[in-house]
Amino acid sequence: MSLITWEISLYIVLAILAHVAVFVFVNRKRSKSIVNKHIVITGGSKGIGLCLAVECALRGANVTVIARDEKMLSGAIALMEVIRQRPEQKFQYRCLDISSSFEEVEKCLTEVEHTFGDIYMLINCAGLAVCGVFEEVPLEDARKLMDVNYWGTYNCTRYVLPKMKKAKEGIIVITASQAALFGIYGYGPYAASKYALRGMAETVAMECKHLGVSVTLALPADTNTPGFENEQKTKPKETKIISGSGGLANPDTVAKQILNDALNGKFISILGFESWLITLLGGALFRWNGIYENILHAIALGPLRIVGYILHLHFERIVRNCAKEKAE
Repeated sequence: MSLITWEISLYIVLAILAHVAVFVFVNRKRSKSIVNKHIVITGGSKGIGLCLAVECALRGANVTVIARDEKMLSGAIALMEVIRQRPEQKFQYRCLDISSSFEEVEKCLTEVEHTFGDIYMLINCAGLAVCGVFEEVPLEDARKLMDVNYWGTYNCTRYVLPKMKKAKEGIIVITASQAALFGIYGYGPYAASKYALRGMAETVAMECKHLGVSVTLALPADTNTPGFENEQKTKPKETKIISGSGGLANPDTVAKQILNDALNGKFISILGFESWLITLLGGALFRWNGIYENILHAIALGPLRIVGYILHLHFERIVRNCAKEKAE
């Protein structure tokens, strides 16, 4: 290995260690309490959404879960009842397709506020994934991805935002994915829907921060959920190889990270070194948390551009190799 390569490697390692030190010592502020607060979670019947509902219940919140499957919603409520922290703690569910009209979403959220009070925290976790080569994804699937992932989140966020601004408090979580940072083979329409969420989160955060409302953009990598299992059914071989290199996260761990970051007022929520690296490379204009993190990112970003270039070369090689296999 050449001297220059060693210097670059050392530079990256030192930057990472410095980042870890700042993360540990600077970001030690106390999380907001959600005891007796009303939290609404879309997609709260399974996967990361269910884990978030459980974690909120464990912290004493009054929780509303929203999804389409009533049987699974009933199961989510039963699970939260088992871990109830206070006698007066409340749980409820509503069956709703969040991609329906805004009027339907407005009606549902008005009802849940009538029973549990104003929504303090909205966690947008409902979504779906359909993979495939861009022109081979059925048009109805491409439209459904935008309807659920983008418009569903838009509808719920649009309802709570004016109320939170007026109250000068509130938290909104928008769950995108690492696919919101750069496009990968086989993720065309799905990535587009997640990029849209990224743009929404950045815009809403800028519009309401001065009014006491915080926005957290969650960027989870592949996570071991029912949604991921369904995603695998349509995922091309190339996509499986590329995305599989990052491993599979535990939904409980992801949920705890998202909730902690949201309650600490962080704009970005990520888990693990690989996600941090991809997010740093793909989100230079993100509003990272605090001057110290931004300074360290500025130091690290130059050398890490080389890492980004190498990653793209690696992914392109995978696509070429798979194309050769298909041709044989």
